[in-house]
Amino acid sequence: MSIRFLTREIGSLAKPPWFVKARRGAPREDSDIEHARTWGATLAVENHEQLVEQLSAGAEIGEAELSAWAALYGLRLLEQAGLDVVYDGEQRRTEMYDHVVRHARGFEPRGTVRSFDNKYYAKAAVVEAPSLEEPYDVEEYRFVAAHTDRRVKVPFTGPYTLVDWSYDEHYGHRTALGGTEREREDARRRFLADVAEHVVRPNAAAVVEAGGDWIQIDEPALTTRPAEVPFGVEAYNTAVRGLEAIASLHVCFSDYRLLWPHVRELESCFELQLEFANRDSQELGRAGAKRPGYEPLFLFREGGPAVGLGVVDVHTDFLEPSELVRDRILYAADVLGPERIAGVNPDCGLRTRSWDVAYEKLRRLVEGTRLAEVELNDS
Repeated sequence: MSIRFLTREIGSLAKPPWFVKARRGAPREDSDIEHARTWGATLAVENHEQLVEQLSAGAEIGEAELSAWAALYGLRLLEQAGLDVVYDGEQRRTEMYDHVVRHARGFEPRGTVRSFDNKYYAKAAVVEAPSLEEPYDVEEYRFVAAHTDRRVKVPFTGPYTLVDWSYDEHYGHRTALGGTEREREDARRRFLADVAEHVVRPNAAAVVEAGGDWIQIDEPALTTRPAEVPFGVEAYNTAVRGLEAIASLHVCFSDYRLLWPHVRELESCFELQLEFANRDSQELGRAGAKRPGYEPLFLFREGGPAVGLGVVDVHTDFLEPSELVRDRILYAADVLGPERIAGVNPDCGLRTRSWDVAYEKLRRLVEGTRLAEVELNDS
């Protein structure tokens, strides 16, 4: 049986400037119109001339229409780069945390805080047991599914990250200035269970009911508090239990030693999508000394889900040669066995990169993956 790795993006792309400025109510510039024109042509976005004409004329374009255009551009970028599994680059979403809490009951805004570099997010406090009035990603999924013939993977912010990035003014308020360790632990787990069961799961379940068959739970915060990794695993299991779809767990910005052995307790987890390239050298080579970023792979030789392999660094404009992507994959295949590599992807979302850089990184990712497959199938 020949080896073929699915290529995909983790979820996020930068939003087009013409979309961002419209949301902010900022005036459009000639460069914004040129972005719509150039990328519309490059990506073969159907009827993009209509959008260019509206932007050029200074026409008022409604939020729903602009969002649809942005989603179509993002989807076409991933397709034209050659990815097997696609989404829309999360064009309709504000930010991975805010996107969820603004649709959930039980949270109140508490201003913005710095996340990393010069990036900020709007932080909220939980003030009562969270729940959903109605699922909020179904139309987003339906739009993508209706505009592509490729496999679709839908990303969802995971329960642990939602809890860890929130202030707790409900579950833990009685233990904030006192209480036993057991009481604080119990409050945390109740918060996690409610978010998993009553916020993340019903939204994901609605997407699955609408036809989605691959969901991705994003948990960048999962190893923030090492003692709570088992709680995060429990919450993941609650969020995906019983869903008739493939489920992936994406964990970035993390010390993967803290995941072991807890990942053995994951239920219905097709793969762990992990970052490696931003820790790796930029030199070609398939020996361990050339591939320091992939040292954590040795942890996962002992078992657990398959690995979704991060092969391009999303924190730099460095354009990985296709041969470097190839060598990273071949090294991982040697460590794990090719059957334990579920697919190939960037380390994380590419929203901090320009479209020029993101497109070229993804194109080279696909090219390098195909090179690796040729060697593995010829060996």
